[in-house]
Amino acid sequence: MDFRKLAEKRLPAPMFHYIDGAAEDEWTYKQNTSAFENYELVPRFLVDVENIDTSTTVLGQKIDWPFICSPTGYNRLFHHDGEIGAARAADRTGTIFCLSTISTTTIEDVAGASDGPKVFQIYVLRDRGLSQEYIDRCKEADYSALCLTVDVPVNGRRERDLRTGMTVPPRLGIGEYLDIAMHMGWTYNYLTHPPTPSMVNIEHRVEGTSDISVMDFMNSQFDRTVTWKDAEWMIGQWDKPFAIKGILSVEDAKKAVDVGASAIMVSNHGGRQMDGCPAPIEVLGEIVEAVGDKIEVIMDGGVRRGTHILKALSMGAKACMGGRAYLYGLAAGGEEGAYRSLNLLKEEVRNNMILLGTNTIEDIASSELKKL
Repeated sequence: MDFRKLAEKRLPAPMFHYIDGAAEDEWTYKQNTSAFENYELVPRFLVDVENIDTSTTVLGQKIDWPFICSPTGYNRLFHHDGEIGAARAADRTGTIFCLSTISTTTIEDVAGASDGPKVFQIYVLRDRGLSQEYIDRCKEADYSALCLTVDVPVNGRRERDLRTGMTVPPRLGIGEYLDIAMHMGWTYNYLTHPPTPSMVNIEHRVEGTSDISVMDFMNSQFDRTVTWKDAEWMIGQWDKPFAIKGILSVEDAKKAVDVGASAIMVSNHGGRQMDGCPAPIEVLGEIVEAVGDKIEVIMDGGVRRGTHILKALSMGAKACMGGRAYLYGLAAGGEEGAYRSLNLLKEEVRNNMILLGTNTIEDIASSELKKL
């Protein structure tokens, strides 16, 4: 949480609350983390834990520890290192970076920024040709997997953003501009690291050049008519691992298996979409029990500690994901901040595996977990 405090200090209020906030009363956002407190790991002792192996294989990639960087938009608004800094930080800790459709760095530039594995987060857009373009570009840039986000038929009501004007498009008021001016370090870096951050993977499809017109276009592309047939179509266009992100029910998990997905991400979008839905850790066990032998199950949401990751793995998750876990660090100190925050989480995983009496990730799946 120290990185969160540093991010709050460094960032103007609209940018900080965009990272930190969630939908409506933010109950789900808080529950994502607090729900981990309903479970206890039971350690075993007098076990030889001299050699600990935190590595695992997920989405076709062997990674050094069971955590993936979730897709998050507008990274260069938080620090000029942006998605490239985050991708390099992920690579330095030996894990996967997932690039958002609404990134401020191109698919190709992120691909070339580091040698680590990368996933592209995609939507089935109204303009299916644009979705196809992204697939083709990811093939050309050698992305390891695609991740289809399905829980955004419309944006959730993020009331902090409504108050600060950090909407799509932005509607900042005089108070917000004054706050930005008072954060001189952020403002200096923003002005001295052109070009202005924008949705660079989308802007070529928009008439005109303003960021606002690009944001309006992207907003218009979310398609409420998307069905499982569209997901199946997209899977057919891709020849590598394919994940569906936003699953919270056994029924949807089974449908993901039926359409040919190779992984699902149990997620509620970090509490940023529907407030009042379950925390991923609360539904993870029943989803793993239903489909875990047919598809990789990844848990996304609320992870703040290494023990959170171990609890999810003990329920049968292949790995966990998180966005704020590295975004606070990125906002606080660019690539180095993101690396430091990820590496601390990685070290917590290793340290708690020793305390739990487990040598490998596979051992964690058979460790004892108690529900309070």
